[in-house]
Amino acid sequence: MAHTDVLIIGAGSAGSVLANRLSADPSRHVTVVEAGSRVTDPEMRRPELWPFIHGRSYDWAYRTIPQPGLGGRSLEWARGRGPGGSSLVHAMAHMRGCRADFDRWVEATGDERWSWDALLPFFKAMESFSGGADAVHGSDGPLPVLSPGPDLSSPLVQDYIAAWQALGVPRIPDHNGGEMLGATPNSLTIRDGERVIVSDVYLDPVLDRPNLTLLTEVTVHRLQVAGGRVTGVEVTRDGRDEVLEADEIILAGGSIGDPLLLMRSGIGDPADLSAAGVPVVLASPEVGKNLHDHLLGAGNLYRSAKPVPPTKLQLSESMTYLSRSGLSATSGAVDMVVGCVVGPSYSESFAETDAATVHPGEGYTLLFGVTNPTSRGSLRISGPDISHEPIIDPNYLATEHDRATFRAALEHARLVGASAGLDAWRAAEVLPGAGSALSEAEADAFIAAAAITHHHPVGTLRMGASDDAPVTPGLRFRGLDNLFVVDASVIPSITAGPVHAAVLAIAESFASTYTH
Repeated sequence: MAHTDVLIIGAGSAGSVLANRLSADPSRHVTVVEAGSRVTDPEMRRPELWPFIHGRSYDWAYRTIPQPGLGGRSLEWARGRGPGGSSLVHAMAHMRGCRADFDRWVEATGDERWSWDALLPFFKAMESFSGGADAVHGSDGPLPVLSPGPDLSSPLVQDYIAAWQALGVPRIPDHNGGEMLGATPNSLTIRDGERVIVSDVYLDPVLDRPNLTLLTEVTVHRLQVAGGRVTGVEVTRDGRDEVLEADEIILAGGSIGDPLLLMRSGIGDPADLSAAGVPVVLASPEVGKNLHDHLLGAGNLYRSAKPVPPTKLQLSESMTYLSRSGLSATSGAVDMVVGCVVGPSYSESFAETDAATVHPGEGYTLLFGVTNPTSRGSLRISGPDISHEPIIDPNYLATEHDRATFRAALEHARLVGASAGLDAWRAAEVLPGAGSALSEAEADAFIAAAAITHHHPVGTLRMGASDDAPVTPGLRFRGLDNLFVVDASVIPSITAGPVHAAVLAIAESFASTYTH
């Protein structure tokens, strides 16, 4: 392959944005390499099937090591493989995060470019909001964002939101105005009843540009490094090994893929590299550290007193964000979330219990979780080759903050679940059951069995002002002049809700200042 100006590794959500924006300059040749192939599975497009498509050919299908905080359970971590990346398999919720989330980014980086106010123009520019343009929404962007009305929202969810209001929780227009505390339907990346993946709207429309090349089914093995620069990228393409060269390389392979590639290349914590049999090329001890994720308790399950109509959306239709300071709080940091699922949802721990007798149409679930966990884990390679399984340890529920806040979230789920506003729906609480208060130990045991990933791993190449952060506030990898990282791995601390919208904004912001 001829030399390229910019090589983007990963055609997922961030990579698709970068490919579009950076190739808009016709003098710059951009090449994108992607491990997966085009996904044609029609079930991928059906929003209500998103939990059931995990594990297919377009899922990397990672798994954590056993987690002490979850009673020794190991969780499956779905990550998308193919153009569109994890937008192929995620739950389609579009939530930017709140001002307080981005205040922490500014604190970590010392750079106002990561504030809510600085990112708002990018959030607006990316979206075509179903409610039209206003002070916080855009209507001309590539990504459709649906704010469901009563014609689409489940009647169960409408009563769930009203139940929160009766308890004093404010009803808010949506989750994307800068403050997330309150009850509202989820905004979703759905158009005409189908999932929209990011490559649909950012990458595919510009593939006819002569200066943009997309290569799929490419296995990226490692980076070649010399003189403080990446001099080549070792790949296998069409069954042949070759080296791709570029002036600058952008990692957009996600919070798992990026650090694993760096470690296979000899870039990372010397102790981790030595244990995996990889010579140290560049010591960067924090590579793969700071791993964190959202957990949800699955769940506070109810048998319904009347039939639950099938969802017209994607099952998990509304997330209510709450503060431990009180139900009526309207601004500031978010502590907990309770979501309404239009159907039975529970972890594998309860597969042999009464939960399994609650079938679709016969029950509903209130998910519950911690929005800003303080537990931090890590990932590392187990050997020098891509075939070696990664060692993924999110270290869930390692802090008392997380355990106590999770207990509070469970209490709030049961509070609304038992409230008068849901009397018409509730026949019986199946999980945790009995309807009575749980002791602290009982709540912890239930949470350990019920918790599942919310599929939001972040932070493994965090950006920061200090030299120990692997990535600079400008998203350059420290120690390599021509390597950048642009995806969820750079997030220093997780946003309160799903991270996908923030990842797109990171890519948009980076592209707006890229000058090569």
